[in-house]
Amino acid sequence: MTTGNAGRPNGAAAPEHLDVVIVGAGISGIGMGRYLRTLLPHKQFTILEARADLGGTWDLFRYPGIRSDSDLHTFGYEFKPWRGTESIADGAQIMTYLRETVQENRLEQSIRYQHRVVDAAWSSEQARWTVRVERQDTAEQFDLTATWLVSAAGYYSYDAGYIPDFPGRHRFTGTVVHPQHWPADLDYHGKRVVIIGSGATAVTLAPALAATAAHVTIVQRTPTYVLPMPKKDAIANTLKRVLGVRRGYAATRRMSVARDWALWSFCRKYPTAARRIIRSANASRLPAGFPVDEHFNPPYHPWDQRLCVAPDGDLFDAIRRGEASMVTEQIATFTENGIRLASGRELDADIIVTATGLNLQSFGGARLRVDGQTVNPPDTVAYKGLMLSGVPNLAYVVGYTNISWTLKIGLLGEYFCRLLGHMDSHGYRVARAEVAGPAMELRPVLDGAAGYVQRAVRYLPKQGDRKPWQTSLHYRDDARLLRGHGVVDPELHFDPEDVPERLSAADSANHPAR
Repeated sequence: MTTGNAGRPNGAAAPEHLDVVIVGAGISGIGMGRYLRTLLPHKQFTILEARADLGGTWDLFRYPGIRSDSDLHTFGYEFKPWRGTESIADGAQIMTYLRETVQENRLEQSIRYQHRVVDAAWSSEQARWTVRVERQDTAEQFDLTATWLVSAAGYYSYDAGYIPDFPGRHRFTGTVVHPQHWPADLDYHGKRVVIIGSGATAVTLAPALAATAAHVTIVQRTPTYVLPMPKKDAIANTLKRVLGVRRGYAATRRMSVARDWALWSFCRKYPTAARRIIRSANASRLPAGFPVDEHFNPPYHPWDQRLCVAPDGDLFDAIRRGEASMVTEQIATFTENGIRLASGRELDADIIVTATGLNLQSFGGARLRVDGQTVNPPDTVAYKGLMLSGVPNLAYVVGYTNISWTLKIGLLGEYFCRLLGHMDSHGYRVARAEVAGPAMELRPVLDGAAGYVQRAVRYLPKQGDRKPWQTSLHYRDDARLLRGHGVVDPELHFDPEDVPERLSAADSANHPAR
């Protein structure tokens, strides 16, 4: 693996200058790098990754059963067909796909591993970012400068997952583990496992652990919607066989986008009918007499929070076989031997898994400043789902949360390259989004009832109630906005290249050879 770990230490005459610095080598950062490499091949860029490997989420999470909960025909990139026969893929398959993407697009030399961005400061006088980087292997710090900064580090902290303050946790004599940092040597064979949580991680973990554990119990405060879905898409595999991989993938992708949008729209428009359909699908896979409403009938409407997916109904199969069970109740306290519920019932456990969510953050935890003023994300408004008001030359890349994340990344990558091309052709060096026109009602850019979203309000930008400040959840609306409309917009301002401090000959010499 090529690491591209060259850096310029403090004390060097001038920092290395790049056209674009991308933060994060996960699915978003790799995608943005590919669009730059392909659409703007003259641009000098690097991808800074704090971890020792690419993949982001897919390298971090290594718990048993880790998989996508979106089909890979939409979670994969538009430019790279998914060739697997399973449309719901596991973490290892996704990592292989990302490594292939990096190799096929010659991105290896552009990624610098174990490089964490700790600070980025914009200077209007110099029209550039100064990016402070810390090497995770040596603790050395040094600066890079860049015309554009792209934050593709997602929206949660990799350092630690969210764990509520459970009473009596210190009393438990067994093992407590959070899925975000799953020990590679954790032996759960023949063990009693209790999973606390009701989201996608718990739904994924339970059937994977149940295959060899003595028993797995999911303890949830409130139920969630779980939708059984085939692991293999027979239509997609037929289309790829008949039309060829590329045309079959493109056709499947269009079909999947339409299907997912139809499902989401139906759930939002007809929540009572959607609830009945999901409940019926659950009941048909569970044992006779199972209390479906107690454990799989949430108090909120479908898609108020994200639906969970059970590939081939694996969670329901584990329950039907008696390998897993559900408990919907408040936890009173941890005990020496497990958990005591509010009812007084006790659950014995050897291992307790706290699948209780994420700690959210912006910009990968880095501090951002504009002309000496710290950028507070909730004080900014997202422009076209990419830029932030009042922050020049910054792209903040976040995917969809109601459909496949990567669908949005593709649109943003294309638009970003169009924006840079427009600036080059007109001699512009600075782009800045500013709210104008009528006052807007503002709300968080991630809008939802999930606990981690509610906890994240103080970390995330806002969105408005009109375009281009409204963060759309609709792929086709975004495609019209980002592909169909021009770059020129009355709320996007450009400054020409003749700023007081232009790139000097020394700066130009600091551009690395591609």
